[in-house]
Amino acid sequence: MTATDQTDLPPSDPPDPEADGMRPPGTFAHTLAMWLGAAISILHIYLNTLGTMSDLWFAALHFGTLGFLCALLYPVRRATSPSARNLTLGIDIILGVLALSTAAYLMLMEEALYDRGITFIATDWIFSVLAVLLVLEFVRRTTGWTIPILIMLAMGYTAGLGIYMPGVFQFPGLSAEIIFYRSYFGSDGMFGQIARISYSYVFMFILFGAFLLRSGGGDFMINLSRCATGRLIGGPGFVAVLGSSLMGSITGSATANVVSTGTITIPMMKRAGFRPKTAAGIETAASTGGQLMPPIMGAGVFIMASYTQISYLYIIGVALLPAILYFMSVAFWVRIEAMRLRITGADLDAPSLALVMRQGGHTVIPITVLITLLVQGFTPTYAAGYSILAVIAASWISPNHRMGPRAIVEALSTGARNATATAVLLIGIGIVVNMIGTTSIGSTFSLMISAWSGGNLLIAIILVALASLILGMGLPVTAAYIVLATLSAPALFEMITHGDLIAAFADGTISQQAQSVAMLVRPDLADALGQPMPYDQAAALVAEIPAEMLSQVRQSSLDPAMLTTALLSAHMIIYWLSQDSNVTPPVCITAFAAAAIAKTPAMATGVTSWKIAKGLYFIPILFAFTPFLAGDIPVALVIFFWGLIGIYALSGAIAGYLEGPVNWFLRPVLLVVGGCLIAPLAWSIKSVAAAVFIAIFIYSRILWNRETAELEAEGKDALTAF
Repeated sequence: MTATDQTDLPPSDPPDPEADGMRPPGTFAHTLAMWLGAAISILHIYLNTLGTMSDLWFAALHFGTLGFLCALLYPVRRATSPSARNLTLGIDIILGVLALSTAAYLMLMEEALYDRGITFIATDWIFSVLAVLLVLEFVRRTTGWTIPILIMLAMGYTAGLGIYMPGVFQFPGLSAEIIFYRSYFGSDGMFGQIARISYSYVFMFILFGAFLLRSGGGDFMINLSRCATGRLIGGPGFVAVLGSSLMGSITGSATANVVSTGTITIPMMKRAGFRPKTAAGIETAASTGGQLMPPIMGAGVFIMASYTQISYLYIIGVALLPAILYFMSVAFWVRIEAMRLRITGADLDAPSLALVMRQGGHTVIPITVLITLLVQGFTPTYAAGYSILAVIAASWISPNHRMGPRAIVEALSTGARNATATAVLLIGIGIVVNMIGTTSIGSTFSLMISAWSGGNLLIAIILVALASLILGMGLPVTAAYIVLATLSAPALFEMITHGDLIAAFADGTISQQAQSVAMLVRPDLADALGQPMPYDQAAALVAEIPAEMLSQVRQSSLDPAMLTTALLSAHMIIYWLSQDSNVTPPVCITAFAAAAIAKTPAMATGVTSWKIAKGLYFIPILFAFTPFLAGDIPVALVIFFWGLIGIYALSGAIAGYLEGPVNWFLRPVLLVVGGCLIAPLAWSIKSVAAAVFIAIFIYSRILWNRETAELEAEGKDALTAF
């Protein structure tokens, strides 16, 4: 490659797992962690593809091995002197060995415990308490104190503190033996459903991402974005949007996205003329979309698939258009800022498509293999495993990124190290979810949302958004989604299907089972059931059916496809809203990472990021009130089209700018127009709203042209005077 080519293709490093609080490279512990990480990855690949280990044992081994790795990577405390560092390392190695011992004990003593009739002996107490304490400590090291405190509160509530709670939240308490059995030996605790998702789907896709980045995928995504959009007006901003969407499809992590793409795009945007705060905000908002963009979408999508029993392939299929809509909402802001600031500079050094494909086109092959295998019916775990092999094979097509033994070991190690924090987090959150299920507090919370919202779905979404914001101040995105989905998804699901159920009663299309239940509630309507009835009468009848019976009526009377769409919509609403912790002050880690690169005030950057990432709040409304996720492509495209115009209108209202300035009295008009285009209204209303938007859009452009002419005239006058 020539010197010119090297200039055209600036390197971009893969997301660096090193961060504050981790042991630096070059130390003995870090070197040991590198080789241990590679061994852990090989073990996980084998057990996920060829092994026959039980789910409980594999989950325990997952915790033991990655717990040991966590102890090596994240020291118990910072130490400056050599003696203190050696002491800290000694403590951490002991804790790592203890983590392995908890896995070994469960595997050796599980059958003996069952033979005793699930009665604890002294060693059961020791290792179950030790396992819980270790997961608390490892989560504290990787994510801070919030989740350990949440775990302790959940266990305390289940152990007896619940008796002091008011009203419906009272819980009499369980014995410590039952609590620790369910947390350690039980199939729904630390090593339950969420841990199984962690060791299979999440680990394998994180490992796939590490291989893809090691083979040059990061460079390819950035340079392809530069090639596609860099020469446009405001091009560096569009590079950030497109680059982050492509990178997000690999990493599934907003912060990793900022670290990998922001180091290139933020300086590019600043040089082009974007204000530093705006550049950091654009990158933050775009990187947040990484967990919304298929095919990986972060750890949360695998948990969603498990919770809903909807296939991963279906979820990523219907999630594509909403993700594109989100990135377009960020792109609209880039365009608005480019016009406002009159940024005409483009990335004139953007590489050619031929050069980009020659250097990194091999990256497309493993992604194609992954999608093809998923379509062919392979499980995500197997698809990821074969795709890793495809990465290695495809890398030899590239002249610069061929993966030999050293590169493979590095990718194996990087994958395990990147998965460590997520693994211990999910295992710890498993305890919280188990306690929520044990105490039925999730059902109580759902009923509370229904009561507070008065059955109004929009108000319920606002309540969930507020809860998400509060949880996001202390929980990572995945943890916030898990907790919120456990607590509030049932309420949203019931509200989304409520209108359809009333319509079924009104149309007389309810099942025989539903008719039997309705007869118990209203015997006087026996002759009217199964026949068309007034909508108001049907609504009153549904309102009288007890909540415990309503679920059976809903399941038997509504179309299964409709129920699947409603369930997925409820979870997708929560998943999208849980992303707001990346961009919403006062705690928005992704925005803070971008602020560090842009050298801007962290909190001001967070506010700007929040304004730009408004799609996180608007698009879930489409999930709730339209069949956007029903899998009907023509219908989804129509919803996408109206949503695209609506979000552009809302962007203009918020920014006070489109192609030119928007007068103050037109901003409320744009708000109404945007709302009409997003809301499930008649085509005639949407068409009028779109026409109004186009008129305001054209008018703003006229104002911009007028300002441009005035500025040019002023420039000529100044030159003449000189």
